[in-house]
Amino acid sequence: MKILLPPSETKRSGGEGFLRPAELRAHEQLHHARGRVRAALEELSRGDEDIAAKALKLGVKNRDELQHNLRLDESGVLPAMERYTGVLYDALDVPSLNAAERAWLAEHVLVQSALLGLVGAGDRIPAYRLSAGSRLPGLGVPLKRVWSEAHANIEWAGAGLVLDLRSKDYAALAPLPNDVGYALHVVQRGDDGAVRALNHFNKAAKGDLVRRLARSAARLDTPEQLLDWAQATGLELSLDESSRVITLVTEPGAPAARSSAHSTAR
Repeated sequence: MKILLPPSETKRSGGEGFLRPAELRAHEQLHHARGRVRAALEELSRGDEDIAAKALKLGVKNRDELQHNLRLDESGVLPAMERYTGVLYDALDVPSLNAAERAWLAEHVLVQSALLGLVGAGDRIPAYRLSAGSRLPGLGVPLKRVWSEAHANIEWAGAGLVLDLRSKDYAALAPLPNDVGYALHVVQRGDDGAVRALNHFNKAAKGDLVRRLARSAARLDTPEQLLDWAQATGLELSLDESSRVITLVTEPGAPAARSSAHSTAR
């Protein structure tokens, strides 16, 4: 099983050691694109501050984040699961997980970095500032094109169940083949029984789901096994095989459903 997560725009600073590109996941397939994107980001970040801030969508209060891009080799590295912060990662709450649960994340979770492409949750990465929608003039082509072409070389056969929790912009950096992966859709059931899509708060539900999977040390190879696991865990998941979408139904006030589970459309 592989779970694909988006990164977050906010990142924890600090760390120890140095970035070692050859130790990152999918080095063989992605190392050339990683070098191109990094060079273009450094070129932009050392140039005119106003131009760089606009391209990287930085406000007045966070322009100092440009310095992260110029210290990638010396600012220290952290596992990706610790580097990223924000709503999803707050709900995942990696610091509270034990060694076995963190090892599960390192084995099963990939994060879609705009700077480094897909990296493992345990891969050690520096702080940086670059999002999926950023413009890097030095590339000569859109960031999405560079990454989508590079990720096309990744072989997904044998990966088992691939659960895609990425946002639309980050999924576009590394589109999955049509017959690979299931997108996760998060909805909430209201007091009237109707379900409605969540916006910002869907991130908390996703983080909570991944946390539950890690704590249970789940070994799941098919969407049917995921639905069976959810039912036993007290989550409400349903599967639409035709659209390759798995839906998580949450209750008001909870990042994941607290009601009894059921599954449909297997």
